[in-house]
Amino acid sequence: MIRNATVEQIWPLLADFFNFNKWFPTLATCQGIHGTNGEVGCIRYCSGFSIPSNNVDDQISSTTISWSKEILTAIDHDQHSLSYEILESNIGFQSYVSTFRIYAGGSECRDCVIEWSFTVDPVEGLAFDDLVRKYDVGLQRMAQRMEASFENFQPPQEISISQQENHGPKNIGKTQ
Repeated sequence: MIRNATVEQIWPLLADFFNFNKWFPTLATCQGIHGTNGEVGCIRYCSGFSIPSNNVDDQISSTTISWSKEILTAIDHDQHSLSYEILESNIGFQSYVSTFRIYAGGSECRDCVIEWSFTVDPVEGLAFDDLVRKYDVGLQRMAQRMEASFENFQPPQEISISQQENHGPKNIGKTQ
């Protein structure tokens, strides 16, 4: 759960498909390589160290950068959800489809939950439970980063505009 951040605040961060590395802790790079960010059909390139690469020629696999090319297959701004599919990678996924959804959570309207679901064919050398644990840790860390970005967030104060009697310039009040 992300505390003190609404669905409307968190959604733009997650919907920024080409900049997922800002929030997901093990991604060093995430950049657009095709299409317009946030539009169905756009493709991103992601790289990092979350899942070992499937390159058997590497002698030290722990330092090999894992990468994937991913296509945005669906986005629904009203339902705050998006889905993507891995097109190509060096981590052994033959079929991988993932969906993120954000919804209000907790007793306060100022909290939200990110739900991450995926379907994947078995990956040689990687137990499904281990993959789920890795993603769960990544999701929790991502939520912590997003929550921290709103810790000191102060909603803007209402600005009052008054007009002088002679219809001269408008005075704009200061925000506190």
